Amino acid sequence: MTGITELLATAFVLQQEAGPTLEGPGAAALAVGLAALGAGYAERGIGAAAVGAIAEDRDMFVPGIVMTVLPETLVIFAIVVIFLV
Repeated sequence: MTGITELLATAFVLQQEAGPTLEGPGAAALAVGLAALGAGYAERGIGAAAVGAIAEDRDMFVPGIVMTVLPETLVIFAIVVIFLV
């Protein structure tokens, strides 16, 4: 939980330096941080389900890995959007 608190504190400081509007590095840090938080929260449940499915049937290994990695694309999209905007 400390990492999330530090991330949000850093985003707040960067946003305060940017001014009254949320733009610049503060917005970028907040966007990527929240995307990573959401992806981590999604992976928590998906990973547990994938391990259970793999324990039952070894053929579920590849689908389990694919489903576990899918939420990470959210963070990749957030990073791409930062560089496009």
